[in-house]
Amino acid sequence: MIGIIGGTFDPIHLGHLRTALEIAESCGMEQMRFIPGSVPPHRPQPKASAEQRWEMVNLAIAGEPLFAADRRELERQGNSYTVDTLASLRDDLGAKTPLAFVLGMDAFLAFRSWHRWQDIMQLAHLVVMSRPGYAPDPHDWYGELLAQTTCELRSTAAGRVTFLSVTQLDISATQIRAACKNNKSIRFLLPEAVCHYIQEHSLYS
Repeated sequence: MIGIIGGTFDPIHLGHLRTALEIAESCGMEQMRFIPGSVPPHRPQPKASAEQRWEMVNLAIAGEPLFAADRRELERQGNSYTVDTLASLRDDLGAKTPLAFVLGMDAFLAFRSWHRWQDIMQLAHLVVMSRPGYAPDPHDWYGELLAQTTCELRSTAAGRVTFLSVTQLDISATQIRAACKNNKSIRFLLPEAVCHYIQEHSLYS
């Protein structure tokens, strides 16, 4: 099974990395792919350039064999829609490879407002980072799609939903950018190599 975690990664930080690693291990994934977005349709433009964010992702995941970076969204013209990215991945990996798209609880609660959300369910499973104590509602729209174990995700290519409780570090890219702007230290919020890259290129200051 291949995991997919997307975002602007402006910049990528330890919150992204720790969550991704726990999910990859819990689900028995062969790989977790980080896909930086180019033009997010519902968010402001990133502060760092596409190439700078790509470099930071690669620096951040270096040395972790479960992690890989994928630049297909950066090379696409126009808005970055999840359904297009997953369709492209499906074309590359074939119809039988299980794909799992990772998203947070807030994103999941708004999922049915996403562009072609029904098609997303045909292309991948959803792995939702749940809040502590959250109990999925079997009577909600996803009730019949709930996977009781991660083995169910690995046995089918797409279409299931699971909720995982993971360590969610209270770190945000907004917080890091604000610290840079105010000449505050960003050490221990993101990998040291990314910290050095930000300082070397005077990003966010």
